[in-house]
Amino acid sequence: MKFGKVSNPEQIDFTLPSDHPDTKEVFNKYGSTSGNPPIYIGCAKWNKQDLKNFYPKGIKDELIYYSSQFNSIELNSTFYRIFSPEQFEKWKDKTPDGFKFFPKIIKDISHFKQLNNIDEVLDRYLLSVTHLGEKLGTIFLQMNERFAPKNFDRLKDFIERWPQDLPLTVELRHTDWYTDEIVAQELYQLLENKGIANTLVDTAGRRDLMHMRMTTPKPFIRWVGANHQSDYKRLDDWVDRIEEWIAQGMSELQFFVHQNLELESPLLSAYLIEKLNERLGYELTIPNGSIEPNSSQGSLF
Repeated sequence: MKFGKVSNPEQIDFTLPSDHPDTKEVFNKYGSTSGNPPIYIGCAKWNKQDLKNFYPKGIKDELIYYSSQFNSIELNSTFYRIFSPEQFEKWKDKTPDGFKFFPKIIKDISHFKQLNNIDEVLDRYLLSVTHLGEKLGTIFLQMNERFAPKNFDRLKDFIERWPQDLPLTVELRHTDWYTDEIVAQELYQLLENKGIANTLVDTAGRRDLMHMRMTTPKPFIRWVGANHQSDYKRLDDWVDRIEEWIAQGMSELQFFVHQNLELESPLLSAYLIEKLNERLGYELTIPNGSIEPNSSQGSLF
């Protein structure tokens, strides 16, 4: 994932901003404080070429192994093509109970058409992806950086027509969505009123997009490592924030780990999962065993 990539990560201030004041209200209003909420942590891909050295020798089916190690996948392959209903059913059948797919909406809708005249392609996309059945997680709409607030009506129309029974999260990259206070408030209220998540991207080169305004009690976080030792401290800070969110009523967390070199994503995911298990009493599977930042077993640096 090259979005937000920098050549000097040691010079970036990765401090997590304070939450937007309305985030706590959303958790309190819509969430629950009864027990630990579900947490889904995964990578963006499962193929062996990207996750080099993650798979033991002799593994014949990468998805079967991946889903034994992780409880979810941010399914970026659906950004590039519409797979057949049969393909989604095959993926569903290969994965264990409780596993979730979080598919990205095809780029024809988000990038080429930019939400214009999309009825036919959206119908085809949803007809296929819903064959994941109970393993379908939140669907993910990512708009490109050219999609600015001047196109608010297109976004509003899309959200108004979105099927209410399908969870959705929206990622907006044009900085004016967040730096223009009037625009931001209108956006937040639209998403909150419709029960749609406001995707948060934690990446080095776009700290301006750390809005920290959750619009549902189910945050959708896309975390991008910088291939730098600071990645571990950044994940430690997220464990602190997740603990706070749980106390405020967060009802589910969807957290996907990216790297500029994706082969390192499983190691960082394992570190995050282990810390959540230790701190908050979860029993999430730690992919490929316990990973410590300075261990000879799996150090990235």
